[in-house]
Amino acid sequence: QVQLVESGGGLVQAGGSLRLSCAASGRTFSRDAVGWFRQAPGKEREFVAAIKWNTGSTDYIDSVKGRFTISRDNAKNTVYLQMSSLKVEDMGVYYCAADPGGIRSRSQGAYRYWGQGTQVTVSS
Repeated sequence: QVQLVESGGGLVQAGGSLRLSCAASGRTFSRDAVGWFRQAPGKEREFVAAIKWNTGSTDYIDSVKGRFTISRDNAKNTVYLQMSSLKVEDMGVYYCAADPGGIRSRSQGAYRYWGQGTQVTVSS
């Protein structure tokens, strides 16, 4: 059984940093694409960033470029989302998701496996 477990969320002041982790069990991210999505209260879940595991190529939405960095650790089978210069509008539940097809899509439908999410709260 494949499980994705996010961690690292919490409360931070605007301008601060957090690092989210997404650890997989039951599956090795050898050819997957792994994405981060977020959902703010009252809003739809949106794409944030994704990484293609075998090449390391990345994609970000414009609003986080230069502030967020997605990366992977092969040995730990874990994907990270380093978030800096956090803004109130970054607040929400952050989910990681894995696409075994490795497409690195921005579409939620492309991802087969999802974690339960971790809450990120940014205070002004």
